[in-house]
Parts: sequence; C-alpha cells; structure tokens
Amino acid sequence: MPPRSSPSERQKRLGAELRRMRFDAGESTEFAARLLGLDRMKISNIESGVRAITPERVRTLACNYDCRDAPYVDALAAIAGDRSKGWWDSYWGQLPAGLIDITELEWHALAVRTGAFLHVPGLLQTDGYVRAVGNAALPSLSAHETELRVALRMQRQQVLHRENPIDYIAYVHEAALRIEFGGLKVMRAQLVHLCEMSEQGNVELRVIPFSSGAFPGAGQGVLYAKGVVPQLDTVQLDSAHGPMFAHVPAQLDKYRAQLDWMERVSLSAGESRDFIHALTSA
Repeated sequence: MPPRSSPSERQKRLGAELRRMRFDAGESTEFAARLLGLDRMKISNIESGVRAITPERVRTLACNYDCRDAPYVDALAAIAGDRSKGWWDSYWGQLPAGLIDITELEWHALAVRTGAFLHVPGLLQTDGYVRAVGNAALPSLSAHETELRVALRMQRQQVLHRENPIDYIAYVHEAALRIEFGGLKVMRAQLVHLCEMSEQGNVELRVIPFSSGAFPGAGQGVLYAKGVVPQLDTVQLDSAHGPMFAHVPAQLDKYRAQLDWMERVSLSAGESRDFIHALTSA
C-alpha cells in the first residue's frame, strides 16, 4: 500500500481548528513557534495538516490560546493521538482521495443527515446501483476501478450495522427514485433495499415528492456529519470534480437549514416507505 502524499481531510481539519483557535486568541505563528520550540514553517505545516502534532502539544496550544472549552480540546487531542490505520487505508493510491475522506468522515461521525436529489444516498445503495453509477462516469472508469468503487461503497455501509451504528437520516427526492440507473431490474432491487433499510432502527428515510415544488440550492447532494462536539461538525458536498468539505460556522448553519427544509417538505417515514413500495410495483 503506497503512503499518502497529501494529508487526509481529517488531518487538515485538525490543523484548521488549531489555526482558528490561534486567530481567535489574536496570536501569531511566531508565538506558537516559540511556545513549541519550532520554526514558523513547521507551525504552518501543522495548521495545514501536513505535519503531525502530539496531543500534548495540542493541549499546550489550547492552554496558551486561553481556550477553555474542555470537550473541544479533548476532541482535538484525540484526533492528534489517533495514529491507527483504518480499513479504508487499503484503498490509498487506488481510488481518489476524496472518496476515502468521505469514508473516514462517516466512520468517526456520531450521526449523519444527508439529502439527495439525483442519486440514492451512498450508504443505502446496492452494489448493482453503485456499478451502474460508475459505468456512467466521464471520463469512463476502467472495470477495475469501478469494482474498487463498488467494494469501497459496500464497506462504507458497515457504519449502519456495526456494534455502535451511526444514526442516519436520509432525505431523497422523488427524482432519485425514478431515474433507472442500471435499468428497471437494478432499480427495482434498489427500491426494495431502501424499504428494507428504512425498517432498521437507526435509519430514517424520508421522500421529497415532486409536489413539494422548488427547492433550495442546485440539486447538490449534501451530507452533514455530526462530530463528537458541535465545532467539529462537517458538511460534504458532491460536485462534478469530486467531494468538497466545509466546516465554517456560517456554512454549517446554511446546510443545516437546507436539511431542515427537506425535513419539513418530505413525507413521513411511514408514508415514504409506502411511496417506495408503490414504485416497486408500478
């Protein structure tokens, strides 16, 4: 397995939080460098996620930045101290880094809310559906990469079934339920799977019908991952160029509001299940 040449999104997030903490304290990189006995470049590298930092140094910075939010500092120290390898590391160098970053984000989240307009949410997709989406990619994917993406997506779904599963709420637009990725047989199997997953205690599936009318945004898929503390919540957005991640407070507020809108206009969980059942027999 080749080493990663760039920091993961989780590593970059730790650095961004340390930089935000320093800015809030009104301190300079020179101050942080003197405090840790490092040069300025190393502080910049820490804050960009390129260079690792120990939990002890995270606590030293937090103390001298006068950050008194103990749960927040504990969470940052835990990220700094986590040097374990995840099962997703076996995909480094084989798939785009963004796909692996999403996997790591979901794994460490306490809960996930997601909104999908054109695709079934990733954690609820069947292997046939994933394969059909991969086959429609431009530029075209090799058969090998398509199968790697299928394998990663299927393994990602273990967060819904592990010993401490995440709570998962998915808002799915009717359009995503009617586009026949892979043809009628694949889509029918996908709809049946959605009904089955919606019966799982930690999964709530809500359908946004066409009759709900206009919607905010541009039909962009959004995933909101709840962190161990609110400051570490993260939004992941789909784009034609790969996943994007956001965590500025104003951005988090915006996408929480968008998901709240989806909640208001969607069918209830029971009505959604009945709606999807009807589609499978149409």
